[in-house]
Amino acid sequence: MTPPPTVLAVIPARGGSKGVPAKNLAQVGGVPLVARAVRACLASPEVTDVVVTTDAPAIADAARSAAEALGEASRLHCVQRPAAISGDTATSEAAVLHALDAYEAMGHGRTADAVLLVQCTSPFLTREDIDGVATAVTRGGADTALTVAAFHGFVWRDGSAVEDGTNGVNHDKAVRPRRQDRPQDHLETGAAYAMDAAGFRTHRHRFFGRTALVPTDPARALEIDDPHDLARARALAPLLDPSPLPTRADVDAVVLDFDGTQTDDRVLVDSDGRETVAVHRGDGLGIAALRKSGLPLLILSTEQNPVVAARARKLQVPVLHGIDRKDLALKQWCEEQSIAPDRVLYVGNDVNDLACFGLAGWPVAVASAHDSVRAAARAVTTNPGGFGAIREIAAWLLGPTLTTESPNAPAK
Repeated sequence: MTPPPTVLAVIPARGGSKGVPAKNLAQVGGVPLVARAVRACLASPEVTDVVVTTDAPAIADAARSAAEALGEASRLHCVQRPAAISGDTATSEAAVLHALDAYEAMGHGRTADAVLLVQCTSPFLTREDIDGVATAVTRGGADTALTVAAFHGFVWRDGSAVEDGTNGVNHDKAVRPRRQDRPQDHLETGAAYAMDAAGFRTHRHRFFGRTALVPTDPARALEIDDPHDLARARALAPLLDPSPLPTRADVDAVVLDFDGTQTDDRVLVDSDGRETVAVHRGDGLGIAALRKSGLPLLILSTEQNPVVAARARKLQVPVLHGIDRKDLALKQWCEEQSIAPDRVLYVGNDVNDLACFGLAGWPVAVASAHDSVRAAARAVTTNPGGFGAIREIAAWLLGPTLTTESPNAPAK
């Protein structure tokens, strides 16, 4: 029986970037870009191993964490990229060739049959994209392959070489054929490429021989080159990302903001300056169930307000309030509790929660959260803050009946 081909996916991820600082660690949908690429590659049954080639230890750490979370640490290899191919002028091909050599020198006895170039800067890359380019080379007879998106627009080029300074590129500007009467054009998405490994070593670039086009959803065709691209990706993530919700097995602790998550973010002030807020009884029920399940809980708030402490006492939950740097407080609390931050579910609603979102493995925004917070979240509730959002999260973790026990379990 012929053994399956060895397919190596290479993810180039430099630490430096002029357009977006630390771009490959920027989060989209609450997940660093490098981790999103690692997840897509490891999800593909066509991929044997994944190599992240980087000059930044933090990127290597993020890649390893993503692989470990999937139980696939043995398939992920991080390679230190030499300084000579780490600058702004270094080509992706140079990084892939170095990674290919490093992989085959690791002593596991594998020689790559096909090598993939997978770009972190395409945040909405899917497992199907990886499968498509890989199989085009390993089983489809192609020497190279790339992901493309169908394109129906008229392309114009500005230039002084023609009489009026403009020219139609993919059309005759004197003729306006209907979309269905025009040849189908494709845009290179920049997300994933596949090459026959031996041919790649010979030609040293990503296109040679017969090249296969692997169509992908045009809505997912986005490359992050500048801050505006990153903002668009974050806004699109809630629409384009699958929305898996955390379960009890994913989480070791729950940390809750107060204003805007457990309340509707309004404050009522009487004539003596006393403040009152409205909370949701369902949220209280959810918090009680989480506490009884044994999950460590914490309320973390910037507000130095007696109502926060009073509510925490009512819920029997520890509270830290009047905190300027919530991220530092969260990090210290995790250390004191011996809880890994990537096992923490953090619930927030406003921009002062974003630093904590960067630490927590499950950043969750309530439905009424600020747009930037929703964009950075890994999950978003359907209920707004103060209207049962915390009860909803408790149901994610414990089930709608708010118990971790099976209905058929024997009584205790």
